[in-house]
Amino acid sequence: MKKYAFWNNKGGTGKTSLSFQTVCRYAQMNTNERILVIDVCPQANLSELFLGGLIGRGSEHLLTRQAQSVRSTLGGYFQSRLPTPYQRPQINGDDYVTTPRAYNTNIPQNIDIICGDPLLELQANAINTLASQQIPGTNTWIAIIDWINDLINSLSVRYDTLFIDCNPSFSIYTQIALAAIDKLVLPVMADDSSRRAIQNAFSLIYGLKLPSDIYATYAFANKLVSANRSLPQVHLIVKNRITQYMGPASAYAAVLHSIDQDLEQLLRSNQNIFTFSSVSDGVVDIKDFQTTGVVAFAKGCPFSTLPSGRISVMGQRVRVNDPYRVSCLQAIDALVRKL
Repeated sequence: MKKYAFWNNKGGTGKTSLSFQTVCRYAQMNTNERILVIDVCPQANLSELFLGGLIGRGSEHLLTRQAQSVRSTLGGYFQSRLPTPYQRPQINGDDYVTTPRAYNTNIPQNIDIICGDPLLELQANAINTLASQQIPGTNTWIAIIDWINDLINSLSVRYDTLFIDCNPSFSIYTQIALAAIDKLVLPVMADDSSRRAIQNAFSLIYGLKLPSDIYATYAFANKLVSANRSLPQVHLIVKNRITQYMGPASAYAAVLHSIDQDLEQLLRSNQNIFTFSSVSDGVVDIKDFQTTGVVAFAKGCPFSTLPSGRISVMGQRVRVNDPYRVSCLQAIDALVRKL
């Protein structure tokens, strides 16, 4: 199974909207594959998009899934693990899976999702406590970190590709998600805070440039490696929401160039954490989706099937310019081709 995660510990990088369009387009371009999406975010915005968006009652549909006798979300699954956290319980993983097309006909039929849940935030403290317990003969942290892998293994349907949308944090549930994937997609913005966020991401996942050796013992990378587990590799840096008017003299361009320079240095010093060997192979530019993106996400609709012209959105008539829609789709296609 190919396993990807979209993550940046900095919020506001357009991660969820980017992952929605990418997953839908990947599914359309790979109709022979079964695709599983896991929304590891308490806000569950990606789940709402897949279940219909604002116009298609995505939030209501998500609440319906949360109200099932077995709560059909990732939070419901985590809830089932809390009583016996270090042993795999006898569960039916299919109870937590939703087929979005049953709620939203815009979604390709080869996609399933395990929805996000606000319970994740409530569960985080309990999970952290369980992961730090000292029990002879049991690596409690690894037992917790394996929860998503256990869930995947319990599903009756075998999937070809996994996409995980992570919360902009490094909470325990984010660590559980990142430990389950092979390749990381890291969205960034054209600002200096995104440059710092990349540096922070490499510190959090790979233990690079820690401020003190005292942190090394507790570092995510060291704990995974000491348990003979592999670390995810950075597969793509997505420069997201790049304005269509940005030229080489732009202040934005200067920041983005500095991000490239940081990547070049890391590629020389830590090639093993990347799947690519040159910046050009590992970077993709995505322009700002603007009105086209607003309408697509209100409708829970991929760019490929979004109608153009004037569309009613919450009582307002909004115009989707078709050439711009096509250019947004082409940008997503360029990303998908690099997966």
